[in-house]
Amino acid sequence: MCKIFIGADPALYATSTRSLRLHGVVTSIRLEELYWQVLAEIGRRDGMSVNQLITKLYDEIIEARGAIDNFTSFLRVCCLRYQSLQVSGGIPVDTRVPIRSLDADAVLAHERTAFTPATSAA
Repeated sequence: MCKIFIGADPALYATSTRSLRLHGVVTSIRLEELYWQVLAEIGRRDGMSVNQLITKLYDEIIEARGAIDNFTSFLRVCCLRYQSLQVSGGIPVDTRVPIRSLDADAVLAHERTAFTPATSAA
């Protein structure tokens, strides 16, 4: 089993830092290359650069939650949820379908159904 994971190209887990402006403030985000690739794919679906996508995600999480303690972790979870939702059918695998065209409530309902932990019998 582990060979599948340890056999990955080391470039995928090499980290890189990118600087961007969030409302005039320069900030740096350090992520593994695989996460940058997934963010690029998500952004491309809606005609955005990675920086534009990150700014949009930042703005929307601040609007929804008021603050975020660990934005980099939030970005990693966004990437994993994106791929999990593709595998489970909540988000189309066809990258020509923009994310903005999806019914967010339906995607979230699908996620709750698909990823609800099974309760174990005592």
